[in-house]
Amino acid sequence: MPRSDPSASLPPSSAPEQRAGFKFELQRTCPHTGARAGIFHTPHGIVETPRFMPVGTLANVKTLTPAQVKSTGAQMILSNTYHLHLQPGEHIVAGGGGLHKFMGWDGPILTDSGGFQVFSLSEMREISDDGVVFRSPHDGKLINFTPEESIRIQNTLGSDVIMAFDECPPYPATREEVERATQRSYDWLLRCIEAHQNPDTQALFPIVQGGTYLDLRSQAAAQLAELDMVGYAVGGVSVGEPPELIEKIVKATTPLLPKGKPRYLMGVGTYREMAQAIASGIDLFDCVIPTRYARHGAALVQGERWNIKNAQFREDFTPLDETCSCYTCTNFSRAYLGHLIRAKELLGYTLLAIHNVTELVRFTREIREAILAGTFADRFSHWLERSPESKSNGH
Repeated sequence: MPRSDPSASLPPSSAPEQRAGFKFELQRTCPHTGARAGIFHTPHGIVETPRFMPVGTLANVKTLTPAQVKSTGAQMILSNTYHLHLQPGEHIVAGGGGLHKFMGWDGPILTDSGGFQVFSLSEMREISDDGVVFRSPHDGKLINFTPEESIRIQNTLGSDVIMAFDECPPYPATREEVERATQRSYDWLLRCIEAHQNPDTQALFPIVQGGTYLDLRSQAAAQLAELDMVGYAVGGVSVGEPPELIEKIVKATTPLLPKGKPRYLMGVGTYREMAQAIASGIDLFDCVIPTRYARHGAALVQGERWNIKNAQFREDFTPLDETCSCYTCTNFSRAYLGHLIRAKELLGYTLLAIHNVTELVRFTREIREAILAGTFADRFSHWLERSPESKSNGH
């Protein structure tokens, strides 16, 4: 991917810098790994890193109220630009007072640019250097999604962190395809920066692409680092590659990003992948796993995935996890949860979601505590090596 001078493409007034409403405070780095503990300050509060962030695609974390989400220990959540643009529309969200007020969440919010969702519409979209034209899956209407349009929507939504519109190449993809997508993502980023109207209240994160080609990842990271953005994201992983390849990409890419800025790994949320990414220097994660698993009757318990519908739990009146202080574990038994899921009662999905989100937030919070205490490499060593069983279940 050819290098270009970012300053030549930006007007002087658009040069990004550390904005007053945002600050990343690096508290401690593990001496044996690249793991960091920090505090990301945003206009709607702090995020203590490393931290897992639950996904609220359509301005809600599925089956949970904002109060329930807060009870899990989550500090920052995600919503999605593409989905909110289609339904209910950013103008309605703005009319409701902006995304925070509209959904009743007073903590930090990050919005994905919509790029991943648009590019997943392989049979319904056409990509050009200008952007992506696609048909709405709701009514078939043609929609022109450009970098400027993505930023306009995110500016209207009012989230704390907004993501650059990028092209996420599929896996597998040829080197030529990945080179083209990576260069296009950089060109689009410059347009995103120029279009961004609220830099003091909304931090724009660029996204490192490059597929599975480490030299392209390295070049992309170096280009983005030159722009001195508020924070950075690593994208284009967890799109079908094996876990070992994800680890390799993250391990090679993350240390190339500025040390004094938050680093966000998009779409990753299994125990092992988070621990390994944290060891490489990643600070933030998001994934739909905890709520999606809950809707399928699966519970995350101390590193394992349980099917609560299994016969072994039918007359098990102990808590789901005796070490967990979430509302579910302190009030209900495995037998009751299994009953609710088998009966397809909505309460069952809610109770499992409360626990699953709490579990992944707690996992990253315990890693944070270990980093601060200087014990991360020893305490989490079993997660830092890929075990044979993890290759099959992703944990």
